[in-house]
Amino acid sequence: MAATMKLAPTIQWVSGGADLRRSSVRTPVRRSVSVAPIRASAYSDELVQTAKSIASPGRGILAIDESNATCGKRLASIGLDNTEPNRQAYRQLLLTTPGLGEFISGAILFEETLYQSTTDGKKFVDCLRDQKIMPGIKVDKGLVPLPGSNNESWCQGLDGLASRCAEYYKQGARFAKWRTVVSVPCGPSALAVKEAAWGLARYAAIAQDNGLVPIVEPEILLDGDHPIERTFEVAQKVWAEVFFYLSQNNVLLEGTLLKPSMVTPGADHKTKASPDTIAKFTLKMLKRTVPPAVPGIMFLSGGQSEMEATLNLNAMNQLPNPWHVSFSYARALQNSVLKTWQGRPENIQAAQKALLVRAKANSLAQLGRYTGEGESDEAKAGMFQKGYTY
Repeated sequence: MAATMKLAPTIQWVSGGADLRRSSVRTPVRRSVSVAPIRASAYSDELVQTAKSIASPGRGILAIDESNATCGKRLASIGLDNTEPNRQAYRQLLLTTPGLGEFISGAILFEETLYQSTTDGKKFVDCLRDQKIMPGIKVDKGLVPLPGSNNESWCQGLDGLASRCAEYYKQGARFAKWRTVVSVPCGPSALAVKEAAWGLARYAAIAQDNGLVPIVEPEILLDGDHPIERTFEVAQKVWAEVFFYLSQNNVLLEGTLLKPSMVTPGADHKTKASPDTIAKFTLKMLKRTVPPAVPGIMFLSGGQSEMEATLNLNAMNQLPNPWHVSFSYARALQNSVLKTWQGRPENIQAAQKALLVRAKANSLAQLGRYTGEGESDEAKAGMFQKGYTY
């Protein structure tokens, strides 16, 4: 067995001026030795491979991790009651769409969905695996008021997170998502930014220790009438803080994915930005704050119309950048699907085709090949909701 080598503190002898030079006494100055912590997760190789698989060319993430309450709002929009069978039927429609794996590399699920099966008894996790789609799981417990802030929020859910992540891994999940938000009209306060960044970093470290690739998501809300320059300023500050605390928590960046907002003007701003402008501001912000070691940038749509979200993603992929720049969309992939389905069994195939249309459009945008030709009026309709929660 190799002997263990102990590092002793360095001792430097210094003289203290004329008086000391006349004396035979010398004063020892001890300098402490700083040993950087080494993160040796048993899952490191798997985390890197999972992240690479999700960040594969022409593919992105389908986010269907809405809480039961929010899913109920979606169902209510087409006249359906918020019951478990109805939620199961809708998510079965999405997760069993033939050919979905060509354009989708990961699916973020709500806890209920992770443990559900199809009406024929096949686990949803297995439906995804059959199409080489990674199952993921939302692990945060939602937003609550942040005391001492400017009417801002913080995200709860760290208590018990390690044991929950371990159980989700056993169930088949291989990545996780934690969403917190930052409001531009609220300042944002230094307290809210620090709380968001620290919470995301702790979550990311805990998720990796339990085999799950963490998606890090500090959403800069669209609410407000501020210009795009202000959004850029806030986003840059937030992401710099996030990466400071990711480093403090020894998070493996190669086994991490990001889910940022695009840098856009506030939803109520008088001037609308073009896709080219949004792409330039967004990539400029990311290049200043995000190391190229991160394999994937999976953008959220944040209330943009289906077509806007796709056009903006396409514009970013027509500019040079060091990452896999892709999508992790919820409403921007599901809106047309819901309206096509209407809760009717005879509309399932048409609704699945609508999902494939949107997934393929975003796949082309990830490759920088989307043109926007032939898009429906529904795809152009905005979906912004002030103060949106889910």
